[in-house]
Order: sequence, then C-alpha cells, then structure tokens
Amino acid sequence: MNLKDKIRLCLHTHTPIGIFFIKSGLTMGLLTFAINVTLDGCCDHRGTAPDDELFRYWIRQMDAAGGMLWGRTVYELMENYWPAVARDPKASGLDREWARKLDAKDKFVLSTSRSDYPWGHTHRVEGDLAGAIKRLKKRTPRGLLLGSPTLAKELHRLGLIDEYLFVVHPIVAGHGPTLFVDWQASRLKLAGAKRFKSGVMALRYRRG
Repeated sequence: MNLKDKIRLCLHTHTPIGIFFIKSGLTMGLLTFAINVTLDGCCDHRGTAPDDELFRYWIRQMDAAGGMLWGRTVYELMENYWPAVARDPKASGLDREWARKLDAKDKFVLSTSRSDYPWGHTHRVEGDLAGAIKRLKKRTPRGLLLGSPTLAKELHRLGLIDEYLFVVHPIVAGHGPTLFVDWQASRLKLAGAKRFKSGVMALRYRRG
C-alpha cells in the first residue's frame, strides 16, 4: 500500500475541533467521524488520492485534535507504515511532517483481540463501549477524530458521534464498500463547507 493510500485512511475535519460544556463546568471534546468518500458513496481508501492542498488540510486538522480514535484494523495499517516514514530522510516534507506529528499524537484504539501497542502514545480503550467513549471525550477537550467506518456505525447507533465530516471527491467509483449501509436513520445539520481547487468538497455536519 503506497503513501497516498495510507493518508486516505486518516481522519479529517476542516475547522478546529470544537468543545462543548457539561454541567460540571468541564469541557467535553467533540467526537468527529471524518472520511473520504466518492460521489457514489464509496469509502474505499484506494479510490480517493489527496493532493498537497488536501494533505496540508489533514495535517492542520490533526494538529487541532486532541487524539485519533481507531479500530484495530485501521490502527495496524497506520502502525505498519507511518513510523518508518517519520524516520526516512528520503520521504517528502509533507509525508515526514504528517508521520512525525502522528507519532506524537495520542492514538486511542478499540480492540477485543489485541492488547499490546508498542507505537508511542497509543492507548487501548477498555470497558463497555458507551461508557469508555464518554469518559474519553471528557478526558480530551480538544476533541477526537474517528476514522474507522465499522466503529463509527456502532458509535452512531449509540448517539456518541457529534460531528460528521465527509470529504467528497468528484469520482464515481462504481463499487463498494459503501458508506451508511444499514446505519440507523438520522437527521444531520450542515455546519460548514470548504471547496478545494481539485473540486473536492469537505462537508461538516452535526447531529440534528
């Protein structure tokens, strides 16, 4: 899998991750599900290559977030690629910048089959799913970026996703996997939009 395939797996939002207040007076971070998608709803990371403008955009959004939230499959794809890029003097400037910042970023992983995470700043999320995510949001006031569609489906069902960021590429893939198949019905409100020179649109929604 090449470098552009890897970045397409990552998480994205076009404005700084927000916070909201809870009754105790503490701030709770927003959980944002962010994903690249084609016009026909395909969320296969191999079909949506970002250019430099979009790559810089993802770097800014990762900077703004308090942490990344993944399932095991996405985590392992990242773990198997980006740490080596961070150490590679031949990697491009943008690639190394992303890789080094990802190395330093808190990475939270939900997995029932793995407990060891040697990649620095990686934390296993334990306990019942709803309670664990609520606690994690309270501990991360700068917000979390969620990049695993399967995990997102369950967190959506539980009402735990606050924002949805769809980066829509002007491509008809003609195949799956397709986003939102068998998801719980929900009404969302448009919270922001950004157009890129390539014709890509970043559309951010919040729960209605």
